[in-house]
Amino acid sequence: MDPRTIGTQIDDSLMQKNLRAKLILMDKNYLLSVKSKVLDGRIFITGKVDTVEEKLKITKLGWEIKGARSVKNDLKIKEEFNFKQTAKDVLITSQLRTALITNKKIKSANYDIDTYKKIIYVYGISQNEDERAEVINEAKKVLDVEDVVTSIFLVEDLRVIKN
Repeated sequence: MDPRTIGTQIDDSLMQKNLRAKLILMDKNYLLSVKSKVLDGRIFITGKVDTVEEKLKITKLGWEIKGARSVKNDLKIKEEFNFKQTAKDVLITSQLRTALITNKKIKSANYDIDTYKKIIYVYGISQNEDERAEVINEAKKVLDVEDVVTSIFLVEDLRVIKN
């Protein structure tokens, strides 16, 4: 027996179908290569894609699904490994993560950060517009960053779940 309410199951099913449709519109090959599951508004994505850019676009797509509370992207990349680029991206991600943790105006646990080829991708939920602006500002201050792509939602924009 599913512990979710009927309403939550319907919401999850609609989110699942919406994500699937958007994935197929993005690239029909995703029909076979990308799998997703939605549980209580939490989106889980698995499979294989050709590039890191595809993985990041799919993560952003997941966050844009109405009702998404979190997105866990476990897509694997088929592209060749570049140690120097990867090391630089890990450093950029670490610098931003540290800046978010040390900034008292930001709840750092609410954000996921990916960096690829010096472009920072930030996904998450902010408490208010000031916090969102602060996160973007911190990302832009990191050395060697070429661009910042965000998908940050405000708490007030998300559905409220009452027990």
